[in-house]
Amino acid sequence: MRGLLLYIDPSVTTYLIQAIAGAAIAVGAGLAIYFRSARKKINDRLGIDENRNKEVESEDIEFKE
Repeated sequence: MRGLLLYIDPSVTTYLIQAIAGAAIAVGAGLAIYFRSARKKINDRLGIDENRNKEVESEDIEFKE
């Protein structure tokens, strides 16, 4: 029984590393979405406008001949 635990195939190790990395990325993305949503709700309740200091370009399109 102990002999089975001594050898781990390299392909299994690579798969485990990819699975752990994928799970970490998924958790990070989920947390980022959650915190962005929470920050937006807090800013709405406090009346803070995130875009007040941002410059917005005009949507007018001019064609020159």
